[in-house]
Amino acid sequence: MAITTDLRRSAGCGEAGTGQRTDEELLLAYRDHGDRQAFDELVYRYEAELYNYLRNYLGDAQMAEDAFQNTFLQVHLKCGQFERGRRVRPWLYAVAVNQAIDAHRRNRRHRALSLDRRAGNEQGWEESTTLNDMLNGVETDPAQAFASAEEGASLRQAVDRLPEGLRQAVLLVYYQGLRYREAAEILGVPVGTIKSRLHAAIQRLGAMLSAMRVSADE
Repeated sequence: MAITTDLRRSAGCGEAGTGQRTDEELLLAYRDHGDRQAFDELVYRYEAELYNYLRNYLGDAQMAEDAFQNTFLQVHLKCGQFERGRRVRPWLYAVAVNQAIDAHRRNRRHRALSLDRRAGNEQGWEESTTLNDMLNGVETDPAQAFASAEEGASLRQAVDRLPEGLRQAVLLVYYQGLRYREAAEILGVPVGTIKSRLHAAIQRLGAMLSAMRVSADE
């Protein structure tokens, strides 16, 4: 079975018949009965959300498309491992994270090659923090660290340079809007680790942005 772009475009056809079922019911229907309509509905529900995450993570539309398709190919192949009582959303994100990491490892050079192409209004990267707020620690809520539009291009580059664990936490919590608990479940770490990674990420981003500004002024 191949997950194709055509499937993503036509997945909405199952919405009317299965729209009332939960994500868990849809996946179990596909796992236990091969219900293709349920699978299509699951793809439809997560299409924009997961593609946006993968686009932010990989910084390349075609790589994100490939990773999205591979994610649902893995869902098809591994749905038998999904246990009743689990929640689909964190499980699905965990599959997507693994696909993103694999794609990133296969294309280590893509960041440098695509930085210029990704300058400007990149969907999913509109929200960012002001440099002064980040450096001065004005925000009382970590999520507010990405509240304005200035420094967007520089911040995007800085996020790309974070260590993998910090970058994953930033993308999942700040850009995907997941709760700490959900991000922790996806990455298989305690909630406290997510919070500490976000704190460390903010500190590093502030330092990197400060260095970028000094370099630009020289």
